[in-house]
Amino acid sequence: MKEYTKAQLALRNGQDREEIWCAYKGIIYDVGSSRLWRNGHHYEHWAGQDLTKELGDAPHTEKVFERFSAIGKLQSPEK
Repeated sequence: MKEYTKAQLALRNGQDREEIWCAYKGIIYDVGSSRLWRNGHHYEHWAGQDLTKELGDAPHTEKVFERFSAIGKLQSPEK
C-alpha cells in the first residue's frame, strides 16, 4: 500500500482536491462515496485528518470503515 504523509492527507479534504480521505489507525480511507462526508465535512469532523482519537465521540464503531476502500497508509512521523 502506498504511504502518504500527514501533509498529503490534509490535501484530500474535499476542498483543495476532489478526494475525500481520512485516516484511522494508520490506514487511509476514501470516504468520498458517502453522502455524510459531502464537501469533506461530517458533523464536527473534517476530512484530510487522522480521526483515530476522535472515534470515541462517534455514535458508531470502527466497523464503519469497512464500508470504504483503504487506499494507503499514513506515514509514521519518524520518517
